[in-house]
Amino acid sequence: MVFSSNVFLIVFLPIFLTCYFLCPKRWRNLVLLLFSIVFYAYGSPTFIFLLLGSIVLNYYLVKLMYKSEKQIYKKIFSGLAILASLGLLLYFKYANFFADNLNALLTTFGLQSFSFSKVLLPIGISFFTFQSITYVVDAYRGNHPPMERLSDYMLYIIMFPQLIAGPIVRYCDIADDIRQREQNWAESLQGFYRFVIGLSKKVLVADVIGKQADILLAGDLTTMNTGTAWIAIIAYTMQLYFDFSGYSDMAIGLGKIMGFHFPENFDNPYNSASISEFWRRWHITLGTFMRNYLYIPLGGNRCSKPRMYFNLWVVFLLSGLWHGANWNFVLWGAYHGFWLVIERIGLNKFYEKIGKAPSVIVTFFIVTIGWALFRIENISDAFTFISRLFIFDFQSIIPISSLHFCFTLVMALVFAFISLSPFGKKCQNFVFYTRFSKKQHLAVWPVSIFMLLFCLSALNAVGFSPFIYFKF
Repeated sequence: MVFSSNVFLIVFLPIFLTCYFLCPKRWRNLVLLLFSIVFYAYGSPTFIFLLLGSIVLNYYLVKLMYKSEKQIYKKIFSGLAILASLGLLLYFKYANFFADNLNALLTTFGLQSFSFSKVLLPIGISFFTFQSITYVVDAYRGNHPPMERLSDYMLYIIMFPQLIAGPIVRYCDIADDIRQREQNWAESLQGFYRFVIGLSKKVLVADVIGKQADILLAGDLTTMNTGTAWIAIIAYTMQLYFDFSGYSDMAIGLGKIMGFHFPENFDNPYNSASISEFWRRWHITLGTFMRNYLYIPLGGNRCSKPRMYFNLWVVFLLSGLWHGANWNFVLWGAYHGFWLVIERIGLNKFYEKIGKAPSVIVTFFIVTIGWALFRIENISDAFTFISRLFIFDFQSIIPISSLHFCFTLVMALVFAFISLSPFGKKCQNFVFYTRFSKKQHLAVWPVSIFMLLFCLSALNAVGFSPFIYFKF
């Protein structure tokens, strides 16, 4: 089940909210848990019992770890809990990848390949695996005691607003909300507004742009001219941002409606003046996870420069592989790792000399090229496409007959960069972070209802609208 679908917006969400707010407060976690199980089972009925089983196993291993008095037992139980979570991820997400590459290697040396049944990927496995790991590590480090009730831990992992595509919520950041939270109706209303903003980003912007981007990128890349190639990759760049940030806005909004406080996941990433800054603004919760649970344990920047560069490369190679079991994702991670190292070697000084605006342009250019590696799974095709960006042939641009696409792409670019201006930043802060007065609620409420209905009508016109990050 996806947020941008009639079954969620017209059936699931109204029924859930009615049951949630009508029941006594002490039962609300149970209602949320039951609906979250239904939400996941609707899309992946085959894997719901596997998910629940892994949650139960993880919960009791952490219980044993926390109660153990000897450090050696704490390490053993925490290691088993992490191994159980990573084992599922490695098998379901990477078994096909390793088997295909091993067969390719065997064939290269003239050996017989082996048959292997393809493994289906459970939806959202990357996200709930990472959340399981934060629970184990935070409890081991003493950042927060583990949950006393299995149902509370189960809710932390399987809570439907952020189950499928994040944000990745650290256990220590949400444990108190799960145990006890106050219902604030003003905050719930602002959560609804945030949800509508995310839905609008997805349905009215990302889907419109993505449809044309898919058409262009499905064409013959070897004959594509420069103008068409740039239109295609910029369209995909905007589609990916509005699609994923739209989902995050919807998840954060749903959380606020119920009194949860999920972390922000995007902060105008295309306004970044360096790749380092981009990764502080793009998929913030993934960056935070990689920093706290991988980069810092490897030594972070508290070591020699060569070791620090090595740590960066490891983190971004694994980050690329986390996004997908394919070599193009590994290459995409290496690409970003390369630029991060180059910036620390001296590129940042160049950025300081040319100023903010040129640095933003250069960074956006670097990021956009990287998205070509991310989008096109065949590496040879990806390099062919990138080469077409620089042949400087503008004679035969594929005509874009859809004015709707052209207008939406221009507006997407405007909104992606609007916060670079003081006025745009002020408007954004007002919409996302200001606590509205009663008069402001009276003004914003009908606008939100209108936008919700408009999105519903757009969904009815296009049908199914999946999120890009669901496959990761």
